[in-house]
Amino acid sequence: MQNLFSLNGKIALVTGASSGLGHHFAKVLASAGAKVVVGARRREKLDNLVQEISDAGGEVIAVTLDVNNMDSIRAAYDEAEKHLGLVDIILNNAGVADTVAFLEMDEESWDYTMDTNLKAVMRVAQEGCKRLVAADKPGVVINISSLLGLAFQTLQSAYATSKAAVIHMTRCMASEMMRHNIRVNSIAPGYFKTEMNAGFFETDRGKAYIKTIPARRLGKLEELDGPLLLLASEASSFVNGTTLVVDGGHMVKSF
Repeated sequence: MQNLFSLNGKIALVTGASSGLGHHFAKVLASAGAKVVVGARRREKLDNLVQEISDAGGEVIAVTLDVNNMDSIRAAYDEAEKHLGLVDIILNNAGVADTVAFLEMDEESWDYTMDTNLKAVMRVAQEGCKRLVAADKPGVVINISSLLGLAFQTLQSAYATSKAAVIHMTRCMASEMMRHNIRVNSIAPGYFKTEMNAGFFETDRGKAYIKTIPARRLGKLEELDGPLLLLASEASSFVNGTTLVVDGGHMVKSF
């Protein structure tokens, strides 16, 4: 059974790996046996992560990666192939959020959110899939969406819209890539404490919001490990185009 979730022999690229979910996901994939390429714009922020994975016996390299720059994406894949081999697990995790009222939102903010959360997912996945198809190799794409891709929240128009589009694009990608033996799925996390939201959840308003979640708590990062390994491994060999919601029952509270 353990072999079913093994990633031995796999090479994974994780975007947005300098902090938060991406930092955690990289360690999980490495612990399951994958060689890992960790990417972020702030290359220096990856040094501790590389050390952690190496100290645990994993094989890892760090690459400077701007998901809004196609040349940077190609260079990251080239570096991965040079040092580790062909990337066959693509984890699109990089993302941004801009909490702003709809009437106060400007086009620059909207475009940056859409470019980073949606267009970049296409860029990174397309480049990786092109290389897999050219090599006639199977692969896995996992796109990180959000609970807000299925629901909505005030002051999050751009973010929620971008994450909803990621879910729909995942389905579209899956329908085309399965013929090439490349599976495409997404994970929609609920609320997990990260650098991005820690400040809010430590406020009185944030603590009050936590009480509205059916679980009455935030998720623990390790509670994403199983869903991630399921979609990354052969345990989900016939799972394609799905979105796995990991939210402590948040989505059912309105019903």
